[in-house]
Amino acid sequence: METIQELNEQVNFKMNKTIEMLKIDLATVRAGRATPALLDKVMVDYYGTPTPVNQVANVSVPEPRMLIIQPWEKTLLKEIEKAIMKSDLGLNPNNDGSVIRLNLPQLTEERRKELVKVVYKKAEESRIIIRNIRRDANDLVKKTEKAKEITEDDSKKIIDEIQKITDKFIKEIDNTAAAKEQEVLEV
Repeated sequence: METIQELNEQVNFKMNKTIEMLKIDLATVRAGRATPALLDKVMVDYYGTPTPVNQVANVSVPEPRMLIIQPWEKTLLKEIEKAIMKSDLGLNPNNDGSVIRLNLPQLTEERRKELVKVVYKKAEESRIIIRNIRRDANDLVKKTEKAKEITEDDSKKIIDEIQKITDKFIKEIDNTAAAKEQEVLEV
């Protein structure tokens, strides 16, 4: 087994990646105001290759409830429009021949509650990933103890340390989800 330090670093690294992915995922959940991150998961057929909108166009936010998409090639207007219609954003693009305007309507109370559920579902998925990382690390420690490479006391110390790291990251997930909930519920 690698050293305790290396194991802790590996657990920290994997859990940090999970938090980063959660934050990226939550950025695509629509809150009250427009943000270019809303379009991160919208893929456009760019010469046969699915490509994110932000890689084929400039996305700007001229007003709090509007996105303007200006493709680098005019031929992509129809493709971008089609991709937005197919996405789960529920937005209707307005194509004026040179840019696409996306007006974000005011969220209803019901829609806000649905979005909060989505936020907490994504948070729970991240918690599960964190717990799986903990379980894998603990299994490795127990295997090493069985192989008589470390003592039972060392094993307990390492498992306690992994639990502390896990608790820290679970708390960070909870805080991130709560902050996103506030953003979504903000009128």
